[in-house]
Amino acid sequence: MSRATLAGLAAAPLARPALAQTEAVRIGWLAAMTGPSSAPAIGFNRGVLFAANALNADGGVKGRKIEIITRDTQGDPTKAVNATQEMISQAKVHAIWGPTNSGESLAVTAIMARAKMPNIHPCVVDQLIDTRRYPNAFRTAPSNGQWDDAVRAYCLNVLKVRKVAVIGDTTGYGVSAVKASVAAFQKDGAEVVYQANIDATQPDMTPDMLRARNAGTEAIIIWSVSTGMEARLFNTRGNMGWDVPFVGHPSMASGEIGGLLSRPANWEKVFAIGYKSCSYGADGNLPAKSQELVSRLQGKVALDDTLLWWVAAGVDAVNLIAGAVEATGSSSNEAIIRHWNSLTKHAGYFGTYSFTPDEHNGYPTEEVVMSAANTAKHGAFALAPGYG
Repeated sequence: MSRATLAGLAAAPLARPALAQTEAVRIGWLAAMTGPSSAPAIGFNRGVLFAANALNADGGVKGRKIEIITRDTQGDPTKAVNATQEMISQAKVHAIWGPTNSGESLAVTAIMARAKMPNIHPCVVDQLIDTRRYPNAFRTAPSNGQWDDAVRAYCLNVLKVRKVAVIGDTTGYGVSAVKASVAAFQKDGAEVVYQANIDATQPDMTPDMLRARNAGTEAIIIWSVSTGMEARLFNTRGNMGWDVPFVGHPSMASGEIGGLLSRPANWEKVFAIGYKSCSYGADGNLPAKSQELVSRLQGKVALDDTLLWWVAAGVDAVNLIAGAVEATGSSSNEAIIRHWNSLTKHAGYFGTYSFTPDEHNGYPTEEVVMSAANTAKHGAFALAPGYG
């Protein structure tokens, strides 16, 4: 073997760091793009692709392109597990965004923790964030506890109701959310007169709605991401001639619902969780930062059939990962996690995020509000009646 060959072999390992500085930043995206719970992922995906394309058009992150590796989990925890394992062992992603369904996230969070994979997600089930068990997992949306507090406060303090029905779907999220909501209402002195977990594909909602009405329900609390199920509930209420309000999950304001209603009036008195960043003020305007995003999205990303917060959260997810690589000059697990642990009032489009090593719930409670579900304009909403 010649001296030149030996010299080449000796030099080979030194080329690897240079390669790491030019390879794409690979972001795994666990998305339920199809199935009964697909509405959120479709919206998130629009933001993800917009952000990645915008970054790449601007030269990437320190010259490194953003590569989005998407797997459709179909809302199935088993498929989410398989996709997560593939992303970690084969695709060698640098961070994972998602899942966006809490039932799936419950199945994969421990897998990512064992791999020390940086993970951000918008799933609301409280136990998904535990800095001791899952030091790699960060939440970029409110927890279900924060959502629950906003819903309960609106029902008890604004609508002034004391008898509620709490209904969810049969996913892991739906079951856990109903249980937590029932306990919280009862703790605050309200009477839960009916509760149920309904298969999201159930065609006839009449039996459950009749039970709720016969029990004396004054407001129906909904915990599901299934827009089809929600539309059938709204249509059934209309057919019954019942004016009981629905209060709950943000998906009740999804643009998909409009096309599933038997008449527009069935969407009245539906109050969905919303956010200050995606709410029109009394002057009819969005906050300045949100308006800037909508202007950038104009003509590139459809907003009228989805929610602005889903799109904005997808943009923020990509930017949070890219920002960690930019700030640290590294896409290693440790560098990304360390950077996220140092964020204080990081201004995203969906929200303002703060994390510490001991607190990975990053969304401020004060930014959670209630929206009038049928007032959508560019995926944002007017505040529900009762706010100042």
